[in-house]
Amino acid sequence: MRIVSLIPSATEILFAVGAGDDVVGVTFECDHPPAARERRVVSTSAMPEGLAPQEIDDFVAAALAAGEDLYRLDAGALAELDADLVVTQDLCAVCAVDVSTVDDALGYLGCRADVATLDPHSLDDVLATITEVGRLTGTDERAAEVVAGLEARLAAVADRVAGRDRPRVLVLEWTDPPFAPGHWIPEMVARAGGEPALGVAGTRSARITWDEALASRPDVVVCAPCGYDLDGSTTLAEEVRDRFPGVPVWAVDADGHFARPGPRLVDGVEALAGILHPGAVESSAHCRQV
Repeated sequence: MRIVSLIPSATEILFAVGAGDDVVGVTFECDHPPAARERRVVSTSAMPEGLAPQEIDDFVAAALAAGEDLYRLDAGALAELDADLVVTQDLCAVCAVDVSTVDDALGYLGCRADVATLDPHSLDDVLATITEVGRLTGTDERAAEVVAGLEARLAAVADRVAGRDRPRVLVLEWTDPPFAPGHWIPEMVARAGGEPALGVAGTRSARITWDEALASRPDVVVCAPCGYDLDGSTTLAEEVRDRFPGVPVWAVDADGHFARPGPRLVDGVEALAGILHPGAVESSAHCRQV
């Protein structure tokens, strides 16, 4: 089987279930595991490099308002790779090339690849996509092992935080302007032994004001800006720290462990649990107090 992955989380899942050798094409963002970097890049960003968070938000808003795609699909590369399976998403126009663009390109090129569209909104949905990818790639047994291992780790966290005080946690999915979290992140907070101060599980992240952020009365603020690694999140967390006097502010590896709906979300739950309950859960190298 020849597989093209058009979203980093799908790339991670494909390698995790043992289908990595079949992956022939990826996006410019596919950086985990490192072997993904060795595959041909078929999708790149239309966004200029080096933009600040406010500039990124302005660019994205303008592009979406104009009906423009935020990604460039290399149709030539897609044709040359002659894929049997293309894995994409229909969750967020900001996260990857739109599924309709993929369908149009394949139709135009005359490619007969199957298209698998992933659309998880919760942690259980993410685990289900791992099972589905295993089915599509003939790696069902390995996928089941991956899911079982992730469920066991989540259960271990639940046991360690059970019966403890649940601090109010404000996760910032973006910092300029601020965004409250959505999809699986409020659930991650709950599973880590906290109470989401803002954000509704299963829905999209939402723009908020700083007054609303303060009014949510967080005991802990976690800076998890989509697309930023731990160092990038740390820089942005330092910029917002003074807005929350007396409240501990943490930075996390947002790109690896919060934004991408793949196996490493469980690392994110473990990192959150270590922040909220350091006496019960071992601290993680994937977070940093600023």
